[in-house]
Amino acid sequence: MNPIEAEFSNLVKAFRKRHMGKGPSRITTTFCKRWAICEMEGNLSPVEKFIAAANDGKQLLREARTQWVKDIYRKHPPFEMEELLGARYVELYLDIDIDKDFGMSIFVFDQDIERKFGGNR
Repeated sequence: MNPIEAEFSNLVKAFRKRHMGKGPSRITTTFCKRWAICEMEGNLSPVEKFIAAANDGKQLLREARTQWVKDIYRKHPPFEMEELLGARYVELYLDIDIDKDFGMSIFVFDQDIERKFGGNR
């Protein structure tokens, strides 16, 4: 990760901790064109792990968590990320593998942030 990607990872972790009570334990960010792709490990709280152990718990948790995260970003636009990148946040795509406690978030911006910051290639 380059320094801007690393700082973006820190902002994602802080944002999630502030709005969800817990952030991922590890984040790796890669800029690709207009996307900031974040790979996240250690997302689930102890309560979420408990829910996942119940019948149908994994699917319910995955759906609820995905919708919850999207709603948080809709209600609380990530201005810190926009300020860091000098680009407007447009949309968020995400998914999580409950068994592996591994998630992916793709933040879409209105500019080519890979070209702007060099990506990590």
